[in-house]
Amino acid sequence: MQDEYRTVAHEGVHETEINRSRFLCALAPAATEEEAQAFVARIRKEHPTATHNCYAYVIGADASVQKASDDGEPGGTAGVPMLQMLTRREMRYVVAVVTRYYGGVKLGAGGLIRAYGGAVGEALDTLGTVTRRRYRLATVTVDHARAGKMENDLRSTGRSVRDVHYGENVAIEIGLPESDLERFRAWLADVSAGEAGFELGGEAYG
Repeated sequence: MQDEYRTVAHEGVHETEINRSRFLCALAPAATEEEAQAFVARIRKEHPTATHNCYAYVIGADASVQKASDDGEPGGTAGVPMLQMLTRREMRYVVAVVTRYYGGVKLGAGGLIRAYGGAVGEALDTLGTVTRRRYRLATVTVDHARAGKMENDLRSTGRSVRDVHYGENVAIEIGLPESDLERFRAWLADVSAGEAGFELGGEAYG
């Protein structure tokens, strides 16, 4: 698995105009292919009179799912350059839809490739990207008397506290980089005088 990946910071739209054609690039994070397809469908619905709604998406931290569509533009002049821009920037879990309103001037194949790829690149620059790192999920269990101090200690040392559950004991869910596991176990035993429980869970990105 990848230790980290980049994605878009948030959903947004960036518009450019080339030879009187309007190009609106809508970008969004997408956790699954279904989410990506739903976003494409939504943008198409928002722009029913557009000349084209071309799209590309990359799903999976290892980019295992990649799809692109020219939506009526000459083959390979829209969806592929959009997809290439996403993969060149190492973007993951992301969907891009470029909506074109034709302005009366033909751009030619080279012009279209530059326009569609460029629209995605400009949108990424404008909207911003974030890096998500791989974490191991883990649960620290302490009694109620220690819980407040333990949570503060975790936060003050920069650990990612994801959730806190109060039951017979208090379970604090955290995210840890793989490289920090042994050091964390030693730290935990030290600050809790060996009283805290520690259980490793699955993996996540954050």
